[in-house]
Amino acid sequence: MKTNKIIFTGILTLVIALVFYITKESFSGAGLSRFEGKLEEMDFYRNENNTGPVLRVYSVKVIEKDYELMQEFAKSMPHTKYGRTLVFFFSDELNKKVKVRPNEPYFDSVYEPFLMGSFQKTPMGEERFSFSKND
Repeated sequence: MKTNKIIFTGILTLVIALVFYITKESFSGAGLSRFEGKLEEMDFYRNENNTGPVLRVYSVKVIEKDYELMQEFAKSMPHTKYGRTLVFFFSDELNKKVKVRPNEPYFDSVYEPFLMGSFQKTPMGEERFSFSKND
């Protein structure tokens, strides 16, 4: 009988420790706050289609030029299965906010010289990051 209590106490302690560990890891992960002061979202478009492909288009100003950070930011943007997510990165030399729209070209061509890179997550989940020749 005493052995059963020891086994039960050991298993209970293990379960409590595991639940505590999972909870701690869930809430201590890096969030979008790591991009503050380095990247600034200027505009966002999402179509109203909830039953078909969802299109998300972002324009982002790059304050601190770091291509790995840009890729990390783009990959952290929401994506819907069979939808498309597009993120356009612009230089901090740009003084105006770039407005995005649902069809190509996704932004006004006067902002093309300030484009540093773009990211696309395709309907099948493939990720494509390209750097601009202007940069």
